[in-house]
Amino acid sequence: MELIMAYKKVAAATLVSLSLLATACGGNASNTNGTNTSTSSNANANSANAAKTDNTASNEQVTLKFYSYNLAIASQVPGTEKLIKEFEDAHPNIKIDAIPVASTDINAKVQADIVAGTAPDIAQLTFDGLDFAVNNFNAKPLEDIVPADELQSNFEGFSPNGMKLGQLNGKTYGLPFTFSTPVLFYNAKLFQDAGLDPEAPPTTWEQVKEYGLQIGEKTGVTGTHVGGAAGGDWIIQALIGSNGGQALSDDRKTIKFGEPEAIGAIEMWQDLIKSGANSKLNDGEAMEAFSQGKLGMLLFTSAIQSSFVAASQAGGWELKTAKMPAFGDKPTTPVNSGSALFILTDDKAKQQAAWEFLKFATSERGYTIITSEIGYLPLRPAIVEDPNYLKGWVEANPLVKPNLEQLDSLKPWVSYPGANWKQIETILNDSVSKAIVSDGDVASIMQDAQKRAQSLIQ
Repeated sequence: MELIMAYKKVAAATLVSLSLLATACGGNASNTNGTNTSTSSNANANSANAAKTDNTASNEQVTLKFYSYNLAIASQVPGTEKLIKEFEDAHPNIKIDAIPVASTDINAKVQADIVAGTAPDIAQLTFDGLDFAVNNFNAKPLEDIVPADELQSNFEGFSPNGMKLGQLNGKTYGLPFTFSTPVLFYNAKLFQDAGLDPEAPPTTWEQVKEYGLQIGEKTGVTGTHVGGAAGGDWIIQALIGSNGGQALSDDRKTIKFGEPEAIGAIEMWQDLIKSGANSKLNDGEAMEAFSQGKLGMLLFTSAIQSSFVAASQAGGWELKTAKMPAFGDKPTTPVNSGSALFILTDDKAKQQAAWEFLKFATSERGYTIITSEIGYLPLRPAIVEDPNYLKGWVEANPLVKPNLEQLDSLKPWVSYPGANWKQIETILNDSVSKAIVSDGDVASIMQDAQKRAQSLIQ
């Protein structure tokens, strides 16, 4: 736990500094690339008119209390506020009372407010808490609120893999909202200095080790860093899945991160560090080193791309991105981080108003704002080819393309069942952190973690 807390303090400080750097250089990914993020005035007008046709049938004034962790992240506030304002302009009878709550605190706050009788009407919750939100926050399945034909119509054009992220037991409790996958960021200048081809990034973990060692030998800086050992297990789940394993069985009853495939994935990670190819930095330190041009490769969330664009421009080096590396010829299974929007209110009028907000936030226009001005992936893939939405932005920001390609092989961030879900996640994080930085037997560490976690399954 001390390692986790230390990581969080450093990572938080680093993210603040990266956010300030991004702000100084333009504020978001598009601005740091010198690109106008706004769609044309005609597109905005068309979006507003389309949204107005979806307005609630009644003119009753409705105020929705909305907890959002995007509003607690300085670099994401302008885009999130723009999304809300455009919705309110198109729906004058609906006001969004948006309240910033840190992602690390939001589940506890929702739970406490439910007990106090002051629960939010809509909450932005991370996917790893899906099971808990469904069974403890009385989250409303959209199928119980929205007519089937309307729901089906709204889901048309949505990423099929993305749509599954907020579903449990055959119903949609959370509508996927802000979303990212693990991306391999790399420094093209360090590749060149090490005699590597910047246009040919590593595609397997064996190559990551090889390239990392070569970068270290030729340039004197650390070759690579795999992030995600602390602060949430989504990258760990992605690594385990890419080696053919699972964190949790399909029937959601059995912990499986002590099985051979999971052990093999963590052994690869340990070997990267023992060999010297991977840094011994924590994630916050690694992000800072990468932003300073002192780290060759970094596997981490795509959501921090805009900060690295700004850092590379300020430092005079070129940032590039690649898909998550594979274990040999096995297919990769990138796992998402991010959040969904959950409707928690029992009030029928508020439920309908909340549905209008969810529709707009995840519409073509909504995802245009989310991607170009907040920094997350669009879960309506067609808009990246549509000149009314993201086509121009994607052409000006090609670093997002590997991330978009990974949607085809996406696997959901598995939420553990029961009230102990967070403890189970922490056991996995702590055990992986212990295994990769030690000479300990990975199999013993992970099997012990599996046993302890299984005892918490309810």
